[in-house]
Amino acid sequence: MAAPVLDPEAEHSMDIILVGSSELPSPRPARPRRDLIAHEVKVNQRDIEDLCICCGSFQVHTRHPLFEGGMCAPCKDKFLECLFLYDDDGYQSYCSICCAGETLLICENPDCTRCYCFECVDTLVSPGTSGRVHTMSNWVCFLCLPFPRSGLLQRRRKWRAGLKAFYDREAESPLEMYKTVPVWKREPVRVLSLFGDIKKELMSLGFLENGSEAGTRRHLDDVTNVVRREVEDWGPFDLVYGSTPPLGRAFDRPPGWYLFQFHRILQYARPRPGSQQPFFWMFVDNLVLSEDDRAVATRFLETDPVTVQDAHGRTVRNAVHVWSNIPAVRSRHSAVVSQEELSLLAQDRQPPAQSPAALVKNCFLPLREYFKYFSAELTSCL
Repeated sequence: MAAPVLDPEAEHSMDIILVGSSELPSPRPARPRRDLIAHEVKVNQRDIEDLCICCGSFQVHTRHPLFEGGMCAPCKDKFLECLFLYDDDGYQSYCSICCAGETLLICENPDCTRCYCFECVDTLVSPGTSGRVHTMSNWVCFLCLPFPRSGLLQRRRKWRAGLKAFYDREAESPLEMYKTVPVWKREPVRVLSLFGDIKKELMSLGFLENGSEAGTRRHLDDVTNVVRREVEDWGPFDLVYGSTPPLGRAFDRPPGWYLFQFHRILQYARPRPGSQQPFFWMFVDNLVLSEDDRAVATRFLETDPVTVQDAHGRTVRNAVHVWSNIPAVRSRHSAVVSQEELSLLAQDRQPPAQSPAALVKNCFLPLREYFKYFSAELTSCL
């Protein structure tokens, strides 16, 4: 007979005490109870700002940026990590309230990308609401509804500005973060693409529309003689993209040239100091920069790189290093890949299974919070 498997997280786990020991088991801290939030607010008259609306904890660290209510430190960390993560279908990967949830309700407003888990909806609106919403043919979420309150769930006034202030205040490492733009104010994105063209990827995401002037793009392979006045005349730009050449492609210039030229052109394209214009950039290294070059890139671009990989099972077929100020690029897009594995991959100069631009394509999805898009359906393959 096989020995039973003990689950260390089981709710009725046992404390083990050695025979003859006088030590008593320490009481386990009570787990937060989300189902008690309504009772605490309605019956015990507790202010919802004193409760974490993500998990029910009384240990509030800060205010939830989107809805009235508190947030404990662990839920705050999860929120910072996950809010701007998107799936291939163009919707956010996690609940906009708790940044968790297994089953999600998707807002069907075509200009919204937010999702909400069943548990948050049933806990904060009313029991059974998720089931009723699930049967609706065209559900509009709590940030899109014309009225601000649904049960205990009430969106904050000026929540877009509040979301930026939340990141400015709570993020451990500073990152350029812009206030999200209301739908009616979003304009087509203006792109400057250096060394590698991303037209195909941006079109597949709906940021550029084929056969029209909706959205502008300028692609440059050689910027040696480009001066500031030219960049300013071509602009303004909302997104500047650059990359080193892909693995397997011969190139005449040293890898560091692409980094230094990208940094130079980036300074020309930046908005003037004090501008509130959302402005994003990304530099992708296709594993050709040396370790010293990567350290220089981190210093010049003032942010740490992440590794984005194309993996088939446990086999890494392609990977890139990415420096960017786009929200969530430094989050779960970052993969844990050993330096030895990356070195072996860099030595294989065969053409990669997936192009570098395609590899980072989904990193651009958070820009839907800032710019107009044109595709009714997003495609996950090119």
